[in-house]
Amino acid sequence: MGKTSSCIYNINYHLIWCPKYRKPILEEPKVKTFLEDQLQTIADAKEYEILELQVMPDHIHLFISAKPFEAPTDIVKVFKGVTALRLFKKFPELKEQYWRGKLWSPSYYVGTAGTVSAETIKMYIQNQKG
Repeated sequence: MGKTSSCIYNINYHLIWCPKYRKPILEEPKVKTFLEDQLQTIADAKEYEILELQVMPDHIHLFISAKPFEAPTDIVKVFKGVTALRLFKKFPELKEQYWRGKLWSPSYYVGTAGTVSAETIKMYIQNQKG
């Protein structure tokens, strides 16, 4: 649970998005480690709490808690926009695969969860590795 000056909240989002064309670019250990670090850095800066994270070869599962005034679309835009810029800067070879400068697919999944289903989502994300 989180707290602001005027409320106590429990707002959790399960976010999933993938690279454009579902290319398995995230299986490269250096890319995966850098991406995980950047997602945590963004979450810290925006005061989101990462409850669970799993970077798969061709998609990302991110389960976070956010303040009630943060719209899910804005949260996704921040994560996708900032990570794309930073990944292109750190790994310029990605620009060869994504020549129009669009790393992430424009679509994404968002689901909400409270305390009861939060554990279920965490277990689902943890079990994605097989």
